[in-house]
Amino acid sequence: MLDIKLIRKEPDMIKNTLIRRRMDPSVIDEILKIDEKRREIIVKADGLKNTRNTESKKVGKMKKAGEDITELSNQIREMGDEIKRLEDELNSLEEGQKGILCTIPNIPSEKVPDGEDDTQNIEIRRWGDIRQFDFQPKPHWDIGENLGILDSTRAVKMSKTRFTMLRGAGSLMERALIQFMLDIHTKEHGYTEFAPPFMVNYDTLFGTGQLPKFEEDLFKLDKYNMYLIPTAEVPLTGFHRDEILEEKDLPLYYTAYTPCFRSEAGSAGKDTRGLVRVHQFSKVELVKLVHPDKSYEELEKMVKEAATVLERLEIPHRVVTICLGDLGFSAAFKYDLEVWAPGQNRWMEISSCSNCTDFQARRSNIKFRPSEGKKLDFVHTLNGSGVAVGRTIAAILENFQNSDGSVTVPPNLRKYMHGMEEIRV
Repeated sequence: MLDIKLIRKEPDMIKNTLIRRRMDPSVIDEILKIDEKRREIIVKADGLKNTRNTESKKVGKMKKAGEDITELSNQIREMGDEIKRLEDELNSLEEGQKGILCTIPNIPSEKVPDGEDDTQNIEIRRWGDIRQFDFQPKPHWDIGENLGILDSTRAVKMSKTRFTMLRGAGSLMERALIQFMLDIHTKEHGYTEFAPPFMVNYDTLFGTGQLPKFEEDLFKLDKYNMYLIPTAEVPLTGFHRDEILEEKDLPLYYTAYTPCFRSEAGSAGKDTRGLVRVHQFSKVELVKLVHPDKSYEELEKMVKEAATVLERLEIPHRVVTICLGDLGFSAAFKYDLEVWAPGQNRWMEISSCSNCTDFQARRSNIKFRPSEGKKLDFVHTLNGSGVAVGRTIAAILENFQNSDGSVTVPPNLRKYMHGMEEIRV
């Protein structure tokens, strides 16, 4: 959520950022109008409270003097009624202001390039050589089904479309990749591993920016008023909601494997086969809570940490800077890591790494106490996939497929798969 003080101070700057995001800037005028009225009421209510306190002190003196206090008591009671009316109006205005504020996205960094959609993201570097096949490479869904390690037909029968099921060596590969990724991030990159809840409440999702704007993308358990998590970013960031941290304890690095649940609203017709866009998938997530002065430095580190997984697996990939039209609601700046998928002849996103600056921290009320005695400030939060497990399986199947239909297991993954070197029928 944006700081109302910043909106008061630089309304034109905020309007320009909304225009860059293709949003109506007039919402800022509405917020400022509410804010002006709210401040007027606060001044009026505070003045009445001071008058009531002063007049209330007179009551005791008048009683001692035997004077009639009826008129003064009536005046004090009327002031109390007016104060209550003003406070109710103030609460209503503040709720309305918050309702509008929480729909406004984060302020993008000046470094974010303009652009309409993901076709205008900018590639900044590549890693690995794209394999040249002497046969026509297949997409991962055909490879997996031919090997008997991927079964979408039965998953749809049990659930619905956009569900799939791994079996045999496919299930083993998923479990192996999770352990492989967590080992890298905890042993080499200094992350603390969590096993968080897979269901969270409204406030936790509000804090990271999924609610209220993106409720249609979530699976809600109405009976319990809970939601299935769309990513471990939500509970890992919400872990410190309404807390004050110490500057000496920053940065905090958290990681977790979780299943993730997304409705994929608005994705009709996109990636309907395989492991790319499904309702339930596995992911290892990275979250950082850092000092505001360090967040962009930490973002660069996070991208390298996520890329380490792909390098160890020898999967060709690239890093792209996300343009404004493709930038997430909570992000001020974002990189995507994309792997080459030869069976689909395209680049496929496998990780997004975002600097959310203080946007999520304000919504989640996560502050830190500076060591030099300065006033409390909000931390900066970052998140990124470290990486998406299902899409990694897809990338392995497509990049390591052989002409006879078998798949070579990447060398660094073999010890996690009980020494298995190939998957074949």
